[in-house]
Parts: sequence; structure tokens; C-alpha cells
Amino acid sequence: MVQRSIHAEFEFSVSNFPVTGIIGPRQVGKTTLAKTFPYGKPFLYLDLEKLSDLNKLNDPELFFSSIPDHTIILDEIQHKPDLFPLIRSLVDEHRIPGRFIILGSASPELLKQSSESLAGRINYIEMYPLNLLEIDKLLSMESLWINGGFPEPALSANKKFTQSWYRSFINSYIQRDLPSLGLPADPSVSRQLMMMMASLNGATLNYSMLGKSLGLSLPTVKTYLSFFINAFLLTELPSWYVNVKKRLVKSPKIYFRDTGMLHYLLGISNKDALFGNIIVGTSWEAFVIHQVKSVLNIDDQIYYYRTQDGAEIDLLIRRDNQWLAAAEIKLSLSPKLTKGSYLAMEDLGIKKLFIISPVEGRYFYEPNVEVLGVKEFLLEISSS
Repeated sequence: MVQRSIHAEFEFSVSNFPVTGIIGPRQVGKTTLAKTFPYGKPFLYLDLEKLSDLNKLNDPELFFSSIPDHTIILDEIQHKPDLFPLIRSLVDEHRIPGRFIILGSASPELLKQSSESLAGRINYIEMYPLNLLEIDKLLSMESLWINGGFPEPALSANKKFTQSWYRSFINSYIQRDLPSLGLPADPSVSRQLMMMMASLNGATLNYSMLGKSLGLSLPTVKTYLSFFINAFLLTELPSWYVNVKKRLVKSPKIYFRDTGMLHYLLGISNKDALFGNIIVGTSWEAFVIHQVKSVLNIDDQIYYYRTQDGAEIDLLIRRDNQWLAAAEIKLSLSPKLTKGSYLAMEDLGIKKLFIISPVEGRYFYEPNVEVLGVKEFLLEISSS
């Protein structure tokens, strides 16, 4: 068992909110966390994709009311959105912490229904693939980067299993999960779009180019991509463009959430193949960005900054309307800054810049610029 970094946040939520929602992609560890947590009282687990469990909910009000002293865990809740009004009513009648735990595999429907029905009653926690603080000495950073952070493939030493796992995972999303969420695309189009996004990982989004390549309209491409993002397969990194006096790049960048999935789609299975591929730099960016996201508060915001004149910072983190940290992401053991980084620091009023690179430890590059490894940066921002 790997101690997940959201364990303490989950414990707080269960102790203070009547409903806790854990959201994130399939196979990320939501069910394991929910079923192994010590609630201090009996719990009942129901998988809403399992027919025998669904049969227990023919009269859900009667069923839930018969076990008022239990914590009720509802997995894949997006398949039964009609339960949200009932959960709201039961919570209002008997409002105690830890009454319901709902688990959802990335559904816009889940977020919409629950926000309408459970406002003020639910606390959401997002679960990410494994990060470096969780694996400690179980895995190397290189292994986590290449094989991705989904627990099963990450902790397996079997390359064939890892490849088979990702094949099954991707096929399941394309053939079943995305259509069940309402994606109106043929699976072959979804697969083609996913392959295109793998080749464009780390690039600024150009919907027109994607539409022409796929023979789809711009609104259709935006709709399809929104499903990929809301299914926690991709992440949009928005640009920071408050300063209207500058000629800014305003399109978001797009990244795969898990580098293991990215590498599988590109036919990359080892270090040599990765470092011999043109995408190695943007793969490193995707890895670092999602390692960072996994330890941030749910209300923290991340951006990148780029002007037409060449000023650029790869990662900006805001908390409570202030800069928490700014970082350049460099795949180099002896990273250097360009003039654009200094210009961006001046534009944004950044007092200190971090350079995140695959080094061990940390050192000052300049008085206001520090080079450090990914793990050290995670410790830096998670303790802020």
C-alpha cells in the first residue's frame, strides 16, 4: 500500500462534511483509498457499474435509511445522477460528517448534478496519479516519468504488463467511458484525436488546425477536447494575460495528465526511446506540471506566461490572488536562463524564480534564481 498524499485531506473532509467526493481518472486509486480508510464506524461499498449492487438500489431511500449509522461509498456515481437529490434530502434530515463518499471517474455530469443538488454539503477532492512524495524510495523519478503514475503499471516491473495495461485503459476510455459521458464522437475519431494530442503535447492549442486535420468544425473540436479534459485525460494550462499592454500569447497549452499514457501512444517504452524522441522536452514539462498539481490546494491556479516579444515563464502558481511560485522547467543537469525569463520576471513582478530540472538537491544559480529537483520543489510548495 502506498500512502496517498490526499489521505490527510480526505480525513479532514470525512470528519467535517456529510458528503465527500473523490474525483479523478479510472484506476488512479480512488476506490482503494475509500475502502481502506478507517472511518471509525461500519461502511458499505456499492459499485454502480455492478448489477448486483444496482439491484440493492431498487428503492434507494429505503435502503439508505435502513443503515443510518453506516458510511455509504458510491463508486462511479456518474452512472446514477438521480441519486443526488435523494442524498441531499437524507443529509438534510440527518446531517453527520462522513455520511456519504461518492467516487467519480471524471464526469461533467457528475460535477453538474452534484453542484446543483449538494451545494454546501459536499467537499470535492481530486486524486492524481502517484507523485514523488508518495512513492518515496519505491520507485525512481525516471521510472515514474517513463511508466506514468497509475499505481498498477507504475509499481509493476513487467514491461509487457505495462504496455498491455495502457492498451486496455485507452481502449476502455475510447470505446466505453467517453461515450457514456456523452461524447458524440465515433471511437475511431476519438482515437485519432487522442493520437494527435499526443504529438501536440505541450503545444499551444490551435483548434482550427485540429479541425482541418480531422475534418471537423471548430465548435466540434472544442466539444470533443472538453470531454478529454473533463475525463482527466488532458490538462489545459491557461496563459496569464492580465497585462493588456503587452502583446501576449493567449491560447492555452495542452498536456497529457499521465506521461505513461503519452509514451504508450507514441510507442515509447524505455529511456533510450524517450531521449531519442523529439517530444522528450515537452514530456518532461507534462511530468513536472502534474507532479506539481498533485500537491497543490484545490483552489490554487496555475498558468504559463509568454509574450510575442519572447518573455516567457513555464509555470506560474497563484494562491489567494498572489504569486506562490514561478518556475522554468528545464531538462538539463546544467540549466541556463534566457533573456525572456528575466523579462517575464520584470513584467510580472516575480521576486524569485525556480528552475526545475532533473538534479538532486538544490543550489542558487543567481541570488534570486534557484535550481532544484522535482521532489525538492514539491516539498517547497506543499509546505507553503
